[in-house]
Amino acid sequence: MGSSALDGYFDTLIRDVPDFPKPGVLFKDITPLLADHDAFTAVIAALAAAGRDGSGATVVDKVIGMEARGFILAAPVALALGVGFVPVRKAGKLPSERFATSYELEYGEATVEMHMDALAPGDRVLLVDDVLATGGTARATERLVRYADAHVTALAVMMELGFLGGREVVGGTPVHALRTL
Repeated sequence: MGSSALDGYFDTLIRDVPDFPKPGVLFKDITPLLADHDAFTAVIAALAAAGRDGSGATVVDKVIGMEARGFILAAPVALALGVGFVPVRKAGKLPSERFATSYELEYGEATVEMHMDALAPGDRVLLVDDVLATGGTARATERLVRYADAHVTALAVMMELGFLGGREVVGGTPVHALRTL
């Protein structure tokens, strides 16, 4: 599917919600896109391309999705690539031994966690999320992957809010954004 078809889906099926979750924020609501089978399928295929080489072969061992909208996208990307899915959750949501790391948000601090046995040393990992904004969650998730002696190959997102500088925060990690705002 071409990028013009994806652009069309984004233009018609992602709605702007002003002042959510707080005044001054323009929230990008992806639920209409998720409800459209053709659009959702196209987005998953485009995100999964970040986990393939030029010949179409899968080059990752696991796909990580960050809570919460990242789960919605990362699990079907993992299925499309034929690999496992690993959730990165907010603190206190995972039942087994876990790695944890904290990071700064524009309005405070957050902690994310991943099960210690979710990745094997040397695993190649694709990170998937809905939006790359300031890069804090992605950077923290990269730290969790390093704690497991695994390697992040790329970050794939539906949308990148380029004006917030998240790409610079994730440094050398290749970013595959389906749309940059």
